Amino acid sequence: MQRRRPGEIRDAIVHVLEGRKSGVSVNEIGAEVSRLIGEVPASSVRSYLHLNTPELFARMDRGQYALSGFEADAVAAVPQPQLPMEEFSIGNARLVHADCNDWLDLQSSNSIHAVVTDPPYGLVEYSDDEQKKLRQGRGGVWRIPPSFDGAKRSPLPRFTVLRPTDLDALERFFLAWGRSLIRVLVPGANVVVASNPLLSHLVSGALARAGLERRGELVRLVMTMRGGDRPKAAHVEFSDVSVMPRSMWEPWLLFRKPLEGRAQDNLRRWGTGGFRRISDERPFGDVIESAPTRAAERRLANHPSLKPQSFLRRVVRGVLPLGQGVVLDPFAGSGSTLAAAEAVGYSSIGIERDAQYCALARDAIPRLAALRVADTASAVRGAQAR
Repeated sequence: MQRRRPGEIRDAIVHVLEGRKSGVSVNEIGAEVSRLIGEVPASSVRSYLHLNTPELFARMDRGQYALSGFEADAVAAVPQPQLPMEEFSIGNARLVHADCNDWLDLQSSNSIHAVVTDPPYGLVEYSDDEQKKLRQGRGGVWRIPPSFDGAKRSPLPRFTVLRPTDLDALERFFLAWGRSLIRVLVPGANVVVASNPLLSHLVSGALARAGLERRGELVRLVMTMRGGDRPKAAHVEFSDVSVMPRSMWEPWLLFRKPLEGRAQDNLRRWGTGGFRRISDERPFGDVIESAPTRAAERRLANHPSLKPQSFLRRVVRGVLPLGQGVVLDPFAGSGSTLAAAEAVGYSSIGIERDAQYCALARDAIPRLAALRVADTASAVRGAQAR
């Protein structure tokens, strides 16, 4: 019998429930606790829940538990998702107008094979108020840059102005999201999350605490308009100084749900546990050269964080090692990840809570998917030939 330190099971239960306001069923708690600290009898989990209620845990009407910091009455008052959620089918893609955590809570365990997403990693910039300012051209936390050489530049979020409370909220958000996500992933599922050098450590730490296994980073080599500026209002005095380096790369965090057994065992059972090779001679690499998103794509999908199809198609193709399964984008935006999945022949699901972006995605997905992208032409042909 495995010896455990005093309170280890209790602490693992707290870890599972942290940030899960809607509560978690006893069976799910038991499964997550066993994943965290090794096999634990279901009776032990129930005993710890009963012994520590109501001081530490709150039992909810529908047979679920939450931390008592979210009193049962307060939890019950949290608006529950109204079913059915609005859903649209576009080829092999499903687009859902919903909050991603609400949607995840309703999904079956072990139902998603990979995630590729560019989330609102500042959170504040995608709040209703800040989106309203952006759409009115007022800026807010978005920097509306001037034209450069006659070209209109895209808005950029001001990550440097996030307050400590904003950063705390970011960590809590990604911790709760990661814990909601890990249940629906199959073992070995890849999770690829766009980030930026100022915030990636916070997002990465939260996802690791949620139980996902860190597997490194993808480096998107791209010249952006961020950084490189001289001191504001002192550019003449300090003409040889850049306040921040000119940004020439973008980190995409790599995680996966822990494997069941060896890689080959996981691949045989779930079809996951690695990346699809580019060819017999070339493995999937962690550095991908990328140009900024083309104007032609922005005309089809006017989203401030739009990533180019040439980059997304390479990433999306790579995350399913056997070319089989479902790719999820929980923060779908204008649907560019779903369009990339369509282009390489994969099934996909996108969740978007903003009604205007959801409407944009319905129109943009088939148009983006139809674009010919030279960098991925061979990948598309290979996927279609499967």
